[in-house]
Amino acid sequence: MAERRLPAHIQAALSGNVADSAGRAWEGRDLSGDGNPLHAFDKDDGAVPSAYAAALQALVNGAADEAAVMRVLADTRVFVPIIAQLGGPDAVADGTAGQGHRHHEGDKEADMALVTIKAPDGRSALPVFTSTAHLRGWHPEARPVAVFAARAALAAVSEQAELMVVDPGAEVTFVVRRPALWALAQQGQWSPSYADPDLARLVQKALAPGGSIRRVDITPGGGISSRTADGKVVGGGGAGPELRLTLVLEGGLSPEDVRSTTAAFQDRLQNLQEFVERVDSLEIRLTR
Repeated sequence: MAERRLPAHIQAALSGNVADSAGRAWEGRDLSGDGNPLHAFDKDDGAVPSAYAAALQALVNGAADEAAVMRVLADTRVFVPIIAQLGGPDAVADGTAGQGHRHHEGDKEADMALVTIKAPDGRSALPVFTSTAHLRGWHPEARPVAVFAARAALAAVSEQAELMVVDPGAEVTFVVRRPALWALAQQGQWSPSYADPDLARLVQKALAPGGSIRRVDITPGGGISSRTADGKVVGGGGAGPELRLTLVLEGGLSPEDVRSTTAAFQDRLQNLQEFVERVDSLEIRLTR
């Protein structure tokens, strides 16, 4: 098996930052001054950053949306969990962190590894934590590596994870879905697909001229909501489905006509690359 390495910025943190991500040694270089990135977290007490806590509470209270949380998360320090590799490539499961938890596969020489978890739909996700307390509560043996959330998103993308889960097991867990994850990794702006003003244009492209679909209503999907640990419904942070398209069909269609019309519409959507990139998960409903 080919050797797998941790992302360079995480490996540097683990090894005491003896070299930068290009392999250039720090020794002999002037590292003084507030601009030195190595000192970004020197005074960090490991608590949840106040700006993120406020944004998340606003989401829970219904005073903010997912996009507002993501804007704050872009500048938030998080902890990526690193765990000792157990037994090489054939021993990747770890029951100590709950169902679906796996160490990232690596060769027998690798002794530390990123952790990935499985979402309910089977997709790979990178867990990150806004405090050391949250991380310890999730896995007491995990080693926290402090990075900005954009760096964590880069690590997730490099590991082919499609989701990033913020604070799994905490009072409030926020899932960063694939389009938001990509935007975060690129330090770009993100709008959820159900609030994307260009989505109607893309959906219109998938409609067959003169077909049996009169119109398509675009609304948030049933999976954007999440729940707090005590059961309160939160209007964001869920794992999907993210987008709901309600197809308003002509009357008088046979069941076979409905099936073929719906299938053809879905096929055209899947062939629109821009639509696929903007939408994480989709549910379709029918009405007449």
